[in-house]
Amino acid sequence: MRSYDLSPLFRSTIGFDHMSRLLDSVFAGEVEAPGYPPYNIEKLGENEYRITMAVAGFTPDDIEITQQRTSLVIRGKTREKDVENVRTLHRGIAARAFERRFELADHVEVKGARLENGLLLVDLVREVPEAMRPRTIAIEAAGRSSSLAKQAA
Repeated sequence: MRSYDLSPLFRSTIGFDHMSRLLDSVFAGEVEAPGYPPYNIEKLGENEYRITMAVAGFTPDDIEITQQRTSLVIRGKTREKDVENVRTLHRGIAARAFERRFELADHVEVKGARLENGLLLVDLVREVPEAMRPRTIAIEAAGRSSSLAKQAA
């Protein structure tokens, strides 16, 4: 397997240590892509996303969604079916327990989740705080006295 040196990317960046660790783990093969349950990640708009996960046979009580900072965990637990005198000849619908983890970018929050026709829909939105949005800084011309200098005097 190839080894990539990402240190040049991080020479002029500050606070992206978590990104460095995430990329290192991906290149090292630590993150495996399990096949169950299948899911899609969709971009609905500029700052809106949706995770659609196929969870046939699960009820809302069987699924737990947890967000902690930039980590989203979706867990499904199985429960015993209360069906008497039923012998399954073929089991093609998987109903085993699962856990899916997603790493979210900063300021991405879960807006809501719903279960619809065997699909779990988790809506996400990126809401950048006003203080973090770009702003224009006024530049004063030389020779003009600034209001700060007047206030200091």
